Amino acid sequence: YEIAQDAEMDPIGELAEDWGLGDDDLQLYGDYTAKVDADAIERLKRDAEEKAGNLVLVTGMTPTPKGEGKTVTTVGLGQTLNHLGEDAMIAIREPSLGPVFGVKGGAAGGGYSQVLPMEEINLHFTGDLHALTSAHNLIAAMLDAKLSQGNDLDIDVNDVEWERALDMNDRALRSTVIGLGGSSGGTPREDGFKLTAASELMAVLCLASDLGDLKERVGRIIVAYTEDGDPITVDDIEATGAVTMLLRDAVEPNLVQTIEGTPAFVHGGPFANIAHGTNSLIADKAAFGMGDYLVTEAGFGSDLGAEKFMNIVCRLGDMTPNAVVLVSSVRALQYHGLDQWPVDYDEIDDAGVDAVEAGFENLDRHVSNLQQFGVPVVVAVNRFPDDSEEEVQAVLDHCQDDLGVRAAESEVFEHGSEGGEALGEHVIDAVDESDEEEFTHLYDEEAPIEEKIETVATEIYGADGVTFTGGALDDIERMEELGFGDVPVCMSKTFHSLSDDAAKKGAPEGWELEISEVYPSAGAGFIVALTADALTMPGLPSDPAAADMDIDEDGNITGLF
Repeated sequence: YEIAQDAEMDPIGELAEDWGLGDDDLQLYGDYTAKVDADAIERLKRDAEEKAGNLVLVTGMTPTPKGEGKTVTTVGLGQTLNHLGEDAMIAIREPSLGPVFGVKGGAAGGGYSQVLPMEEINLHFTGDLHALTSAHNLIAAMLDAKLSQGNDLDIDVNDVEWERALDMNDRALRSTVIGLGGSSGGTPREDGFKLTAASELMAVLCLASDLGDLKERVGRIIVAYTEDGDPITVDDIEATGAVTMLLRDAVEPNLVQTIEGTPAFVHGGPFANIAHGTNSLIADKAAFGMGDYLVTEAGFGSDLGAEKFMNIVCRLGDMTPNAVVLVSSVRALQYHGLDQWPVDYDEIDDAGVDAVEAGFENLDRHVSNLQQFGVPVVVAVNRFPDDSEEEVQAVLDHCQDDLGVRAAESEVFEHGSEGGEALGEHVIDAVDESDEEEFTHLYDEEAPIEEKIETVATEIYGADGVTFTGGALDDIERMEELGFGDVPVCMSKTFHSLSDDAAKKGAPEGWELEISEVYPSAGAGFIVALTADALTMPGLPSDPAAADMDIDEDGNITGLF
């Protein structure tokens, strides 16, 4: 945190020319943040078509609740590639205030590998998440207005799918009753809130190609069903224009810099456990026009963010990854090696090499997951201060000798680009040796919905099969009737385990994935399969990160990390 406060930055307007941008291309938010306007984005997209850009995805093994440093690695690797003489860009997600004030804190990297200005990025930034929250709740308000003002669309009050949204963890709002207070209070019904990052609008924003495409996607979002089971869309409740208007600025990507001056897009923020988990395609496409390498990240472990990046984002965005960096840590390996729940971090700290080796089964599963896509894998061992040489070397030896994959220790948190040189060289070698024709998706879009779900469950999670509970099979039948049988599947699952049980560590065997609900994200262009243990509105822990944050009378913030 102190490193970010002490860092000296050049104004973004002065750096833009070196990145191929002029003053007219930027909408400045202070000295160090800008949005890139639509005309510049289209120009950068055209420039990208003439270049053979290299796409590097950063993902991870199953993390501890504290996270293992994917964003630090992403930022540090981007800096390192530039340090090694390459021309690299970074693209990451915007932090949600839920995790910022909850368990993990901010999401701007850390140490000497972070994006700046850290405080602004982790708080209100350019207002994108506030715009999404307002747009989401406008849809909810206009839907309820239709219900209470005659219900001429014949909306089934018991089949309303569009909850409200808030960019804050609040478990008390997961299930609510609205419309109380008599006839002036609207139509009483059950409702609830989800985190803004879990809103379909967030997924729509991150998969749209431009403002016009965004508007089309918003219009086809399904918000409810009629008494006869027909879908009601945002177009049907006449909210499309107003909602898109609220998102006019949010669709433009945010441009900042790292602590070493590497350009970075920070745009969009869908979670990978309940959505597709990567930054916007608009930012990715623009970045390809600004550099020869794009380093981006996918949320949580490879079973979530990376799987969806390969099967959803690359498919819809027509992109091919050239290498994947799998972030591991001694702490995470010990976490899985001890096989305990809930977590006792003091016990993890004292676990030693034996627990590291016992946790290899989780790392190994993630490596094999990624290799199925035909993309070279490089393991990054993100080093923490208390890691011993013996522990780190055990991981490197296992990766190189037993798995036959490239691996390097990463100290980009402590040393910036100089701490990532070995990792960067491995990544460059992997990209040089990659063959884009070997990249493959895990399943065919045309496959039946059940088959797509079962493929992810068995090939990625390691399940023996899938059990469909409640109305899940009826949901699938409805999806096929509505024409969603040939779109990708976005699995909504806990990030604490490869399985759907957060308490199961390592690489669980002898279990079946439980699917409780299947519903469309028609605007995003995929369907969501909900497991029994996924929450769209997290709650704060007993000791939230917010409790240790403060601001003094001069506006100096402390405790934000």
